[in-house]
Amino acid sequence: MVKMEKDTVKKPPGPRIEKPAEKDGRVHAQVAAAQVRDILSVLLAFRFINSLFVKTFFQPDEYFQALEPAWRMAFGEGSGAWMTWEWEYQLRSSLHPAVFGAAYKLAETVMSAMHLFPPFIASMLVVLPGALQSVFAALGDFYTWKLAMDVYGRESYAPWAALWMTVLNPWQWYCSTRTFSNSLETTLTIAALSYWPWELLADAKETKERLKQKGRLNSLRTSLFLAAIAVLLRPTNLFIWLGIIALTLTRLTLDGQSPITQTTFPALLRETVLCGSVALAISVVSDRLYFGFWTFPPYKWLYFNMSQSLAVFYGRMPWHYYLSQGIPLLTTTFLPFALLSIYKATLTSAKPTTLLSARPTSLSTTSSNTLKTLSFALIGMITILSLISHKEVRFIYPLLPILHILAAPYVTSFFTTPPTTPSKSLVLRHKIFLANILSINLLLAGYLSLFHQPAPISVLSFLRSEYERLHPDSLSLSAPPQEQKELFALFLTPCHTTPWRSHLVWPGLRARALTCEPPLHTAPGTPERENYLDEADRFYAEDAETGKYGGVFLRREMWPQFFDGGDGRKGEEIPRFVVGFEGIEGVLGEFFGGEGEKMGVKMKKVWEGWNGLVNEDWRRGGRLVVWDTGVYPDGGGEVADGGSKDEL
Repeated sequence: MVKMEKDTVKKPPGPRIEKPAEKDGRVHAQVAAAQVRDILSVLLAFRFINSLFVKTFFQPDEYFQALEPAWRMAFGEGSGAWMTWEWEYQLRSSLHPAVFGAAYKLAETVMSAMHLFPPFIASMLVVLPGALQSVFAALGDFYTWKLAMDVYGRESYAPWAALWMTVLNPWQWYCSTRTFSNSLETTLTIAALSYWPWELLADAKETKERLKQKGRLNSLRTSLFLAAIAVLLRPTNLFIWLGIIALTLTRLTLDGQSPITQTTFPALLRETVLCGSVALAISVVSDRLYFGFWTFPPYKWLYFNMSQSLAVFYGRMPWHYYLSQGIPLLTTTFLPFALLSIYKATLTSAKPTTLLSARPTSLSTTSSNTLKTLSFALIGMITILSLISHKEVRFIYPLLPILHILAAPYVTSFFTTPPTTPSKSLVLRHKIFLANILSINLLLAGYLSLFHQPAPISVLSFLRSEYERLHPDSLSLSAPPQEQKELFALFLTPCHTTPWRSHLVWPGLRARALTCEPPLHTAPGTPERENYLDEADRFYAEDAETGKYGGVFLRREMWPQFFDGGDGRKGEEIPRFVVGFEGIEGVLGEFFGGEGEKMGVKMKKVWEGWNGLVNEDWRRGGRLVVWDTGVYPDGGGEVADGGSKDEL
């Protein structure tokens, strides 16, 4: 507030002059629009930088459920993309990889037309998906702030707390710019929640239902369309919306009387069917174009998970996994505030207060009911997903923005003292505690994104640069060379340890890796399934006679043609490079120095990369190493005798 000096001579009272930025306690429309642009611009720049600083490997789905099919979409069947069994059986929607496939094709076309240096084109294609995903990540941050603004009001400091929480969250830094379908699902979910007509939760005594107004109807349609796309990408997203709709219609635990009239429910049903049908049509057409025939991946996904119990093949977790590990990993240092907010929104009848402005006041009925509904949807989804044996933190990733919004007022009230007058600013308190949790967040984000498992990414850069050095005439994305001279690399690592064609790039760079296809040919609960070992398991299985692993697999399955008893079987080619963690160095040395000596392999370490302080999988312990087999001259050579040309 600006203090006016007293005039020596009294003047008649003139008209009241309002500040241009405010009117009736509301921010001026032009100021609000400028604020939105500034916030979004900063978030876009921030997440783009974020994407460039994520240099580590997290989970293979980031690549094999998105970038490998996208690469095939862009560059064709001969591009060398590794298509996993999920795509063979149409378990995944093509919508997600189609986004990256279009970006790949557009970027490659433009750069090729500009006649840019091929290695530069390859480098740009490697970073392109992260740059594109950074846009979705920034939009997720933006809509978190926007929904918090709608719930708590523009005069509240809670929306800014929610924004800072999402920006400083180490999980967000680590995962939001990765190309998981869960990352896009998270953005779609919070955007849909932001457009959802929360006035349906208001008290009929305070407001009238405005769903029929053109602006609100368009907002509802946007929300429903985004929600439908999210459900098509990840069918479990449906549980969030079932919780919201259930509480909207039943008003269990909500305050006030429903403003929904007799015409509202048919309108909601009509718009849900309309928007859902449009999203479904887009998905069906996309899948028809990609797979070449009519199919419906959500049904296929449900069928395989229910009838085949294949999810259990990738691990079982205890029922409390999301409570004991999931939510703590998502919220990290903000966990106490998240738990408190869920308790307050769900189990207490008192309305939260905006302990954030100059005059702390209770939230409106609409805002209070919105928080209860979000909390109910969160608890409902976690409860349902806890009943499923296979669990991963990223399965509840779409709930993280909700947790930020719920916790925002409690974070602000704990770390700040409300100003006594509008002219004064917030005063920070508990500064040492705040500095500590921010330091922990920054250290976690920095270590996970730069130093925890960086080798699976950097090793592919080494292999790609070596291929570019040895085969400068084979750097084309349009088609592989007519004569592929060698198997360039063999990965003797656990299945899907590294990305694939999205980082190898060149179709002529042929590589082979141990596979881990699930036992689709076996029935659930049978001894055959229980005792099933995939290719990677067989490599690491101990020999009953020697107590060692690796040698039997290499002799019997990889290169049987070089040993007695091969029965004329045609084994694998001898590669130029072998890639593996340093734990197998003794295995390879013993094999090629003993019974495999006749193969003429002289192992020489040519690259190694640090892979973090610890790893929960003993097979991935230590550094990642590349050995030159010495079979090929520096300029390339003929394929070793007895080799097949099967390629992943």
